[in-house]
Amino acid sequence: MYFLQRVALAVMISMTAILAMSASSIAQELENTLYMDVKAGRVVIKLRPDLAPKHVERIKKLTREGFYNGVVFHRVIPDFMAQSGDPTGTGSGGWKYPDLKAEFTDTNFARGVLGMARAQSPNSANSQFFIMFKEGSFLNGQYTVFGEVTSGMEFIDAVKKGTRANNGIVRNPDKIIKLQVAADAQ
Repeated sequence: MYFLQRVALAVMISMTAILAMSASSIAQELENTLYMDVKAGRVVIKLRPDLAPKHVERIKKLTREGFYNGVVFHRVIPDFMAQSGDPTGTGSGGWKYPDLKAEFTDTNFARGVLGMARAQSPNSANSQFFIMFKEGSFLNGQYTVFGEVTSGMEFIDAVKKGTRANNGIVRNPDKIIKLQVAADAQ
């Protein structure tokens, strides 16, 4: 009988540890997931702090401040990418925080990957980012990858586009209605 009690206790302790680890991993997953609401629907984004911890930290900080809510997709090039994150809507703006040092990796810029936009300097990323419509390996190692769309890419596909001839500049552009960290979502 004593042996069975010890086995039962060991099983309960193991199950409690497994449940605690599961709760912890769920909390971590929610902390590194964004919900982006656009006109067509909700886009779910998995953040990649393993690739770009400083960029993920910045995106979450700006998201929690409500910075991206109402910001337009100012540059959308068909078969390439949709760019947002400029509070001026012109493509030349950023936020009050200092620019970030590049966190380049060899991660492929596949469809749905999010990268940080920057100026000529590799260390000039601030608040602007882009989402790839299709593979763009020519960007690998030159821009910081910080996330990827895990569902709702069809809603990004539906964002109003510019043309290649005008470098994707959009008249009356669509916007990010709301961006939130999933851990904070209500």
